[in-house]
Amino acid sequence: MAENFDDGRIEAIEEFQSPDVLYDGLISRVRKYHPSDDISLIEKAYRQAYDAHQGQKRKSGEPYIIHPLCVGIILADLEMDKETIAAGLLHDVVEDTICTKEEIDVKFGSDVALLVDGVTKLTALQLTTDNTNKTQEQLDMRAQNLRHMFLAMAKDIRVILIKLADRLHNMRTLSHMPPEKQKRISQETLDIYSPIAGRLGISRIKVELDDLSLKYLIPDVYRELAEKVAVRKSEREKYVEEICENVRKNIEEAGIKGEVNGRVKHFFSIYKKMHNQNKTLDQIYDLFAIRIIVDTVKDCYAALGVIHELYKPIPGRFKDYIAMPKPNMYQSLHTTLIGQTGQPFEIQIRTYDMHRAAEYGIAAHWKYKEASDGKKGESGEEEKLIWLRQILEWQQDLSDNQEFMSLLKSDLNLFSEDVYCFTPKGEVKNLPAGSTPIDFAYSIHSQVGNKMIGAKVNGKLVHMDYKIQNGDRVEVVTSANSKGPSRDWLSIAQSTSTKNKINQWFRTQLKEENITKGKELLIEYCKSKGLDYFAISKPEYQATITRKYGFKEWDAVLAAVGHGGLKEGQIINKILELGDKEHKRNITDEEVLAAVLDSNVTPQVSGSDNAIIVKGVHDVAVRYSKCCNPVPGDEICGFVTRGRGVSIHRKDCINVVKMQEEDRTRLIEARWQADSSDAGKYAATIKIFANNRSGLLADVSRALTEKGIDILAMNTRTSKQGLATMETSFQVSSRDQLREIVDKIRQIDSVIDIERTTG
Repeated sequence: MAENFDDGRIEAIEEFQSPDVLYDGLISRVRKYHPSDDISLIEKAYRQAYDAHQGQKRKSGEPYIIHPLCVGIILADLEMDKETIAAGLLHDVVEDTICTKEEIDVKFGSDVALLVDGVTKLTALQLTTDNTNKTQEQLDMRAQNLRHMFLAMAKDIRVILIKLADRLHNMRTLSHMPPEKQKRISQETLDIYSPIAGRLGISRIKVELDDLSLKYLIPDVYRELAEKVAVRKSEREKYVEEICENVRKNIEEAGIKGEVNGRVKHFFSIYKKMHNQNKTLDQIYDLFAIRIIVDTVKDCYAALGVIHELYKPIPGRFKDYIAMPKPNMYQSLHTTLIGQTGQPFEIQIRTYDMHRAAEYGIAAHWKYKEASDGKKGESGEEEKLIWLRQILEWQQDLSDNQEFMSLLKSDLNLFSEDVYCFTPKGEVKNLPAGSTPIDFAYSIHSQVGNKMIGAKVNGKLVHMDYKIQNGDRVEVVTSANSKGPSRDWLSIAQSTSTKNKINQWFRTQLKEENITKGKELLIEYCKSKGLDYFAISKPEYQATITRKYGFKEWDAVLAAVGHGGLKEGQIINKILELGDKEHKRNITDEEVLAAVLDSNVTPQVSGSDNAIIVKGVHDVAVRYSKCCNPVPGDEICGFVTRGRGVSIHRKDCINVVKMQEEDRTRLIEARWQADSSDAGKYAATIKIFANNRSGLLADVSRALTEKGIDILAMNTRTSKQGLATMETSFQVSSRDQLREIVDKIRQIDSVIDIERTTG
């Protein structure tokens, strides 16, 4: 028998340990569970990451290599395979250093390279679910990013496991970030990453992500919980130990072998109970739980019998997740009992295999993990991916990003519970709490739901909005003459899957009706704005909008407007925007040149960029040439392009200097406005020539970062003679700021010269 007051988390690593100490800890963890003594892949990955991140620091001031090492340790605590741990060590090298995916592929194999590439792409996605002050384009981009994330998970679920480990360590060290960033990252964690960890059954990661998110989102509540829970900690631990000892003694006497331990419930779990039940902490009595782990399922039920004889169970608080597992395949017996002092407490009973699955989820029987004979092992964990497959089905069915976001957010609802009911044949159905017979019907099959005309619960007819209770026996009444689901069902149904299937029926069965309705809505909207729909809705605009929203034809856009997937104002505003752009493009070269040659014309402020004044030209598109990247303060000129407005160049641009005589007739006077340095950010590119040395790239990056500069691109090459040429692009507000940056970089050791690109 063993016991411990366990919080169920992956062990947190103390900060500021040396990289070598952390690496030794990583290897010792791997050797505990991995059948092979060969850790060469992990060692090589560590050396690569160590060299790549040399000179880089985290916000805390510690060497950056500490972060990938801690990510690797978290993955080792999940007992992941060596390829996953190697990818965890390398997960930032492609994004933050000059190392490429191709180099990873050559050195570590395609498996590791694909994982690193997948995590790199996930890191670049903006996934926050906050809608505040977001434009429609930003909301669409966020939804699209979430789609990309689930596709990456589908390709290899290890990608999200590495990302979860990455997020967990970032949350553990979030105190070094500014408050606004703490809240944004914590909200994203609570909305996206924690629910995904829960859906994949990895409670060891989920509970800590929840608690850490609460710590930064509602610090006062977190602090109060921590203080109040700690007040009577020793008294509570003594009480829990007494219960553990009593339980241990009685199950031993019953001939049942197992472990008994106790733990305080997690802060977020306590907060959720307070939130759901509108109670204060003093009114929450079951702050701790006792866990019994035994060998077999038979022992689970035997132990339950012993416990119910020992303590009085609270009616209605017993849940059998062994017979009816949760969607993420979690299994345990849960029962709430009254202690000898009258204080309620919960006991969970499970087998060792169930405990492992509850703690590690999808990672517990990892299909990529090497079996004891060194061969890749098959797993029986495919059921855990049912939820992911459902998400991918939504992606195929839903072309509207916001509808996808709505379904996803509902499905990831943090406060959702499950209800268990039975079919007439005794099969168990697991539905979200609050589900109705409509949800039940569609959980059987779409056709059953579409043909449904009524339902019986426990032999009696019920209304469609009846809330199914645990243990209900539900029977669906169907008819071949049914006209299909009602739109009212969308407000009655609870399951996101059900709502998706109902919407899909309307989209397919009523497509013609939706097309007609959508067109009518667009026409009516135009009339209310004094517009002529038929005059502004050009075929080329329709084609652009069709591509933008991911449809195959314009009729599909009209149908989406008809059934409410897209708003009519959304479409018309986009058409008007495209019309404005075309108007600017349609100013002919001859009109621009005529304005240039007319010396009596007053210089006009460009309609597309109020930082530039162009002689004689009004309301024409102006763009900055990428060959020389002019910034405010540079001497500039304009060049009338063919069909693309005026291109602004520096006067010393090589392309202007070497321009043919006939092309010089297209040059036009241009200058910056006096306040142009406040107009925005401008791209600038410089070449740095230096004697190559270790840490040079890091020093240049640091110089730019200290000036608050956003780096757009950086390319480095080194000659055989050891001369490094670094070409870097970034954004500045003026030539003066660019000069300050160049002066700062010149002070870096080994830098020989700096020049600005001129074409």
